[in-house]
Amino acid sequence: MSLLGGFRLEDEGAAIVLPEGSRRLLAFLALRGRLVKRPVAAGTLWPVSTEEHASSSLRTALARLPDSGRAAVEATARDLGLSGRVTVDIWESRALAHRLLAPESSTQGGDVGAGAVSDLSGELLPDWYDEWVLIEAEDWRQLRLHALEALATRLTARGHYGDAAAAALAAVRAEPLRESPRAALIRVHIAEGNISEALREFARYRELLMVELGVEPTERLHALVADLFDVTPR
Repeated sequence: MSLLGGFRLEDEGAAIVLPEGSRRLLAFLALRGRLVKRPVAAGTLWPVSTEEHASSSLRTALARLPDSGRAAVEATARDLGLSGRVTVDIWESRALAHRLLAPESSTQGGDVGAGAVSDLSGELLPDWYDEWVLIEAEDWRQLRLHALEALATRLTARGHYGDAAAAALAAVRAEPLRESPRAALIRVHIAEGNISEALREFARYRELLMVELGVEPTERLHALVADLFDVTPR
């Protein structure tokens, strides 16, 4: 199951088409990641309905699952959850993000590389506006921004400047006004010896802040580039 970049359910590479209510149910169960009481699922997914109508909508969502989709759900009289054979991309990407934010020894072989940038770049269920989705989406946004910045720092330290810049830029695209990914990108340019690129990035960010918010970058970011003006060719 994929939730990053949009909802998609596949079985051995073949897409499974689901009605809207069934899609929302599976996405909810995936984000909870554990067994959920039926009344909790019904009340969360259909919050403005009466308890009776919400329970009916839940039963309908389950009944309308095709056989291949029904195999993804474990259901008892009281609880609902995803089958143990289902994998979900957000689970894997969250685990990656937490490893990158942990001490260096916590990472696995492929964690610090170009593939990680892709795994951390997807938005969670874009264009879904249910309250339970928005809360999870904001949690994921914050986690992946910090993880991308940490990834850029680790890649810079290893001298993998291209991948480091890609990680920092992914965070910049996700939140253009956020200063820390801009600082990470500037550090990549400095480490690679591209002083003009570092100053150009600082100038772009400074102009954006002035236009959008009417403020200057922090003293910390100013200090990062302060010495560069003395070494830039005239």
